[in-house]
Amino acid sequence: MASVEKSCSILAIILFVLVLSLTSCTRLLTGTIVQPTVDNLQKQTDLDLVCEGAPAYLLMIDSMIASSPQNRALLRIGAQSYGSYAATLSECGAARDRVLAIADKARMHGTTLIAAILPGIAPDQREYLDAELAGLTRRDVPALFWGTMAWLAWIQLQQGSPEAMADLVLVEKIMARLLVLDERFQAGSIHLFFGVLQATKPAMLGGDPEAGRRHFEKALELSRHQFLLVQASYAETLARLTFDRELHDRLLNEVMNFDITKAPDYALANQIARRKAARLLADGYFAE
Repeated sequence: MASVEKSCSILAIILFVLVLSLTSCTRLLTGTIVQPTVDNLQKQTDLDLVCEGAPAYLLMIDSMIASSPQNRALLRIGAQSYGSYAATLSECGAARDRVLAIADKARMHGTTLIAAILPGIAPDQREYLDAELAGLTRRDVPALFWGTMAWLAWIQLQQGSPEAMADLVLVEKIMARLLVLDERFQAGSIHLFFGVLQATKPAMLGGDPEAGRRHFEKALELSRHQFLLVQASYAETLARLTFDRELHDRLLNEVMNFDITKAPDYALANQIARRKAARLLADGYFAE
């Protein structure tokens, strides 16, 4: 473990120097080093290793963004990395203040990226947002998806604060447009978002459990049951809301029995899902 951490630190220092001296090469560094590192993080199966080793990498990303603050590729990488790290830290048992600090940074990178594409998210520009959303194309989906998910990482930790609920309205609006443009993106994750939203939102605010069920089932179809956060979230929200123990246990046991090596691109997310599933199966929710 120490050697891994040392290697990460050395890599971060080397790349930091490169960023300071070769800012004109940001695109080269992003394509040949940074993006492959992001992709590799998503394939890690050791959550503790990610929790301990990622900070050096995140510092490197921040340094690169500081040198090129409007670079959308870097902002997307920053949003994706910080958002994913916030979720991983929660499963590693990190202190809430630590997770909140990471989520704050995720929101900063995410909203900066979104604002570059949709200036209408600014409070004084909202009248233009619908037209901007209508003008989006499929090529805008990756940046807006990761920017929005990073923003959502912050919202989920705010315990229903008025600011977070106002932000969620914007997130939902953006996600609705992305769903139209590319419902298959990231193994149906946009359907997963709406499944959780519809299952957890009160009926008086537009929540619809049956609509949520349709989104979850579509996400399962698009992911071919390989992106296990779908099953874990389906069980934790809709199955519990409807007191459907059979569905709940079936979904969670599917997570626990899945061979993670069959879906290497989702390894990190699937390990998070597995920890969540084990916790949900053990907490006695349906005990009489």
